[in-house]
Amino acid sequence: MTGAALWAAVPPLTAGRDLLLVLAGVAAGIFNGVAGGGTLIAFPTLLAMGYPALTANVTTTVGIWPGYLGGTAGFRHEIVDQRSLVRVLAPAAGLGAVTGAALLLTTPSAQFANLAPWLVLFAAVLFAVQPLLLRAFGPGAHDHRTRRVLLFGGTFLTSVYGGYFGAAMGIMLLAVLGLALPDDLARTSALRTILSVLVNGIAALVFVARAELAWGAVAMLAVGSLVGGWVGAHMARRLPAPALRVIVVAIGVATAVKLAVS
Repeated sequence: MTGAALWAAVPPLTAGRDLLLVLAGVAAGIFNGVAGGGTLIAFPTLLAMGYPALTANVTTTVGIWPGYLGGTAGFRHEIVDQRSLVRVLAPAAGLGAVTGAALLLTTPSAQFANLAPWLVLFAAVLFAVQPLLLRAFGPGAHDHRTRRVLLFGGTFLTSVYGGYFGAAMGIMLLAVLGLALPDDLARTSALRTILSVLVNGIAALVFVARAELAWGAVAMLAVGSLVGGWVGAHMARRLPAPALRVIVVAIGVATAVKLAVS
């Protein structure tokens, strides 16, 4: 779509639409701060307001990215001593994000749309049974070969998904990191948040350079998501681990259902 055609298709913003987008950004930020799934709030909001699907997708990715920064601020205590791990995982996450963003801009999405609900549902189930799997197979060592393959391979594949669409990417990362790096759930959530900053940030840069965005909507979503991400991270830090696990699984299942029926 050319720039002129895009602006003809994008609905004008009003005070009411601005407020709706800010609130959608807040909600998306909270969901992303707790577990992920914020895309499934912002993206349908833009579609309901009349934005074309591709424009809504890339605008959502760029618009809710500040929410991950807010989540990082909320998890700052859990992130400090995991910087070396972030540096190790950054190449896999970055390459996956670029791959996913490129696929979105160059390939039809029909087959992916059919697969996405099953990916999200699988991640939610995997996260739900993670404690049982860890007890069955034993804690093991973090540098065990199988766990390293899962860590790097899972981070790359999840980042491809994140760069392409990203709904519930956080839940997928939690499932991968929880099995590959058995750790406190708050620390795993913090690592998931910083990787999400990287993945969505790279995808956002690709979209800014190569796609047509609705910048007014980006601004409104960004304001709301920044606040929401900080709130969501604080909620995740304070929730007991079992309660947080239940919430994450519920968000994952709801996201899978939403994707399946959309």
